[in-house]
Amino acid sequence: MAAIWKGSVSFGLVNIPVELRTAVRADHISFRLLHGEDLSPVKYERVCQADGETVPWNEIVKGYEYEKGKFVVMSDEDFKAAAIEGSKTIDIMDFVKEEEIDPRYFETPYYLVPAKGAEKSYALLREAIRSSGAVGIGKVIIRQSQHLAGIKVVGDALILEIMRFSNELVDAGEYTFPARDKVRPQELKMAEQLIENLAEPFDPDRYTDDYRSNLMKIIKAKMKGRKVRLEEPEEPVDTGVLDLMSKLRESLEQGAPRKTARAKKATAKKTTAKRTRAARRKTA
Repeated sequence: MAAIWKGSVSFGLVNIPVELRTAVRADHISFRLLHGEDLSPVKYERVCQADGETVPWNEIVKGYEYEKGKFVVMSDEDFKAAAIEGSKTIDIMDFVKEEEIDPRYFETPYYLVPAKGAEKSYALLREAIRSSGAVGIGKVIIRQSQHLAGIKVVGDALILEIMRFSNELVDAGEYTFPARDKVRPQELKMAEQLIENLAEPFDPDRYTDDYRSNLMKIIKAKMKGRKVRLEEPEEPVDTGVLDLMSKLRESLEQGAPRKTARAKKATAKKTTAKRTRAARRKTA
């Protein structure tokens, strides 16, 4: 994949030439809007709300709505005046412990790939960040827009994550959440047991987009002139306060066989490992 941005990362007097490359990819199914009668694609039109007429591009301006129906018109010169001088350097301003950063700040990850000849300084920064458990915080300008960015380590890669500025987060105080005193100790103990029963090492391949899969089944069937019947998911029933304990007990009973199966699997794995080690000793 082509580099999105080329520049360097600097911390102190150390300068590391890097390229920014995508770390995620969209996997959405795209649809076109069609005219139902003849399946012709439908175009979007720029229609004026006042007279219903199509507006040509050369008559369109950008406006900021500061009050309902009232706008401040912005010109190209205004945007140029506000623009920040382009920079090809990500200056790390601070190193912050990762656990101190609210995860809501992180948005989109990218790989920082070292440019030719920068491997040693790249590895140095990576290992220093890894051992310190810190995240480098800086700013980067991509496509004329300034972003807050965090640099962290994943495996052998330095990852740059575009971050949100503080004014972009909604304060939790705008909502009402239940207090801790609403939880009874017995209920908490059973809920903790349930979590323990369902605990598994994280395996991202286990989690798939079922909606996308269903859509593709329907699309492929329609291409062949067939219909697909998909099982309708059961609607979850709201667990009322009076029914909470019984639902927790029922959940624990359902989780018990799974925990037993997992324990058997782990035991079998250990037994196989022991036999393999014993066979190796005999061979030696």
